[in-house]
Amino acid sequence: MVKEIDPSLNEVNFLLEALKDGKRVDGREIYDMRSLEIKLGSDYGFVEVQLGKTKVTANVSAEVVRPYPDKPTEGQLIFNCEISPMAAPFFEAGSRSEEEVLISRIIEKSLRRSRAIDTEGLCIVAGEKVWQIRVDLLFLDHDGNLMDCASIAAITALLYFRRPDVTVSGEEVTIHPVDQRNPVPLSIHHIPICITLAFFDNGERLVVDPNYLEEKSQEGSMTITMNAHKEICSFSKAGGIPLEMSQVLRCSEIAVLKVQEIDELIRKVLDEKLRR
Repeated sequence: MVKEIDPSLNEVNFLLEALKDGKRVDGREIYDMRSLEIKLGSDYGFVEVQLGKTKVTANVSAEVVRPYPDKPTEGQLIFNCEISPMAAPFFEAGSRSEEEVLISRIIEKSLRRSRAIDTEGLCIVAGEKVWQIRVDLLFLDHDGNLMDCASIAAITALLYFRRPDVTVSGEEVTIHPVDQRNPVPLSIHHIPICITLAFFDNGERLVVDPNYLEEKSQEGSMTITMNAHKEICSFSKAGGIPLEMSQVLRCSEIAVLKVQEIDELIRKVLDEKLRR
């Protein structure tokens, strides 16, 4: 396995000096995100998202399963993350890294626990049959901020997905093939999007959407998940330097502007695809 190499002192010092001048090494402004490109596949539920050079695909699938005993009228929503060795040589195929686990947990909090997806609408027969919706995230290229890229891919894929239509007659359940009856979109209440910020110089300086070099040089980071209605869906800060409440509020004000921009782009891409 190839070992991940930390940036040199010269690289870190150059990055910090640039930030003091209000510049970033890749030419962006402090609060700018990298260019975002969303491509929808020919199959419902398949999406490719590229944030700068970071690239993620999301694929949504559905199958009929028995519900959990304590939730007999709710469908299931499952997330799975896999970082390919193609994304970066220090990721090993077949082994689950800490980064994959962290991304899965935050995506789950953002989408499932915030009730973004109507899981009761996935019930076919209470206590007997429900839809299980699975979101598989595959990371193809790692240039920093896998979290935000995965978040955008996951919610876009869920919005784009269509499940087969179902007819229930007594105890008989009929699942209609897609070529016989129009498939059905998922019921989604709101669109949560993760925005990650990285901190430098004891928290005095921050950047939005850190690239790989910035991630490796940061003193701490924070991921805020919000929707376009300015509602905070989840909040994650795993270690790093402590922050004042004023800094957290400042971050949330920055995040909501970015979320609104991304929300508009997602809706535009979906509208253009589904009108064809």
